Amino acid sequence: MSSSSTSQGLRDHDTVAAHHVPRAQPASGLSGLYDVVDAYRTCEFVTLGRDGTPLAWPTAVARREDGTLLVTTCLAFAQKALNVRRDARVALLFSDPTGSGLGHAPQVLVSGRAECPDTIMTGPQGAEDYWRRLFERQPHSRAYLTRPMRPLMSWYYLRLLITVEPEHVIVRPPLEALGHRGAPVPVTGTPPLPGAAQLGRAPSAVLAARDASGAPVLARTLARPTPSGYLVEVPEDCSVEDGPAGLLVHRHDERLNHLYNAFVRGTVQRTEAGRLLVPSAVVEPMGSGRARDALRVLRQTKRSTDRYLARRGLSRPRVEWDRFRALVRATPVVPTAPSPVKGSPHH
Repeated sequence: MSSSSTSQGLRDHDTVAAHHVPRAQPASGLSGLYDVVDAYRTCEFVTLGRDGTPLAWPTAVARREDGTLLVTTCLAFAQKALNVRRDARVALLFSDPTGSGLGHAPQVLVSGRAECPDTIMTGPQGAEDYWRRLFERQPHSRAYLTRPMRPLMSWYYLRLLITVEPEHVIVRPPLEALGHRGAPVPVTGTPPLPGAAQLGRAPSAVLAARDASGAPVLARTLARPTPSGYLVEVPEDCSVEDGPAGLLVHRHDERLNHLYNAFVRGTVQRTEAGRLLVPSAVVEPMGSGRARDALRVLRQTKRSTDRYLARRGLSRPRVEWDRFRALVRATPVVPTAPSPVKGSPHH
């Protein structure tokens, strides 16, 4: 598919050639891919940490009529917002079409700049389409609005809005073009690498790194273990410089349930064998799925929310439950669309 003809690529996205080298397009190139981007349930979103480390996490996104992209984050996980306020450079990669109903969906990388006002949203105002789409596609989240759940889940609805202004768009071959693999081949005779268990839970991962200008970049890759790190391949359109980097692994089902994500932090460097991600730490914000993890997360989200507010001299605002409930009542549940992509990392 020629990335210089985006609208044609949208019509013919089932025939993307795996050998094609995409080219960066101006932000206007995204307009021909609206149907594809809108169908994705999640994307990978990368910001730059205080020390310049690219930090990537899965997120839902809503496209606005003016072409900007809306991402939200709750106060309990405000790091994305804090990062954007320090360095506006961001990137989003639409790479896992689980639940989208698309066959052979192209991957879409959007790079640009973001802004995030320090305004705490207590209702859906200004993000109605975002919440409407979430309630449609993630039916179980409606239960968070019931009275018994409100004391536990109020943190979830205190949100910051991040607006991304797209600057460049790259279209890449579908996820299945990466190929398939079975269980990771163990590296015998050496201790397990940090992140081995987490990366082993998915067929592929997303590399978050920086280009020559220091801007964040993202690419789906197969992480192959070696005694000293993970060999990673990146597409030719992705300029990756040596330095801080990480591997994101995440999954969800067709209804945005059974969520899991982990980020393996480290550094990437060129070697004779290729680019090597040397891991140093693993972050699992929601735990590994055990019951005790849920209790720990609830305690942490309360503390993190209170800390964000305390640093600004604010008391906890009241969630506008009635406005959210009214939006739910007007929002139908979207029928499940089984993912046609075999080997999707979210299965």
